[in-house]
Amino acid sequence: MANALDEETGPVREEGKDINVIAKQIPVKVGAGSLVFEIILWVLGIIPGLIFMFMKIKAGTYLRQLEQQIQHDASTIDNYLEQRVVILSNLAKLVDKAVQLDKETFTAIAEARSGRPVNAMASDDAARNNLATQADNINNRLNIAIENYPELQSHQEIQDAIQQNAYLQKEITAAREMYNDRVAQWNRDIQVWPTKMIVAARAGYTTRIPFIASKEIKEKARDVFF
Repeated sequence: MANALDEETGPVREEGKDINVIAKQIPVKVGAGSLVFEIILWVLGIIPGLIFMFMKIKAGTYLRQLEQQIQHDASTIDNYLEQRVVILSNLAKLVDKAVQLDKETFTAIAEARSGRPVNAMASDDAARNNLATQADNINNRLNIAIENYPELQSHQEIQDAIQQNAYLQKEITAAREMYNDRVAQWNRDIQVWPTKMIVAARAGYTTRIPFIASKEIKEKARDVFF
């Protein structure tokens, strides 16, 4: 029998394909068959019905705990983003002492600091991604200013701030990986029939959207750096 996917004969898309995250929450739904399944368990006897009821209670507890873990991971990203905005704000002040920065940089910083998510419960993924994009844009403006004035790189305070910013960028990336792993776990578990899927459907749960890189970051990733 031939391979269903044969890399030798194709079809091959030579121009490649860009991958995007689909920002869509899909509600969990179960059909009438799930209700019939539960009724049959009770018809077979009180013990099968009670066993499945306790299984649903356990599944509900598990999903609520997983939801709290996702909130914790999201809050970790928020904390790192907040620290990064503060570091970028301090870096901008240091650079401004040596060279005149455009007012738009400080306006962007003010907007980022006033609009940052306070915690995961009070924000959503869109707000978090928007804050990350703002921080990246501020970082790009500061990089341009520092590149235009090489002598700034000899300032120890500026170097320290740059290193702290680089460290926080790595921590944000790691925190996003953890968040995405937890979201993937949630999206898998709410589709597990019968217990978790039935509980998720009746609770009105939906799939969750993982981290989405901004359009600007994707375009920058395609630039030639060397």
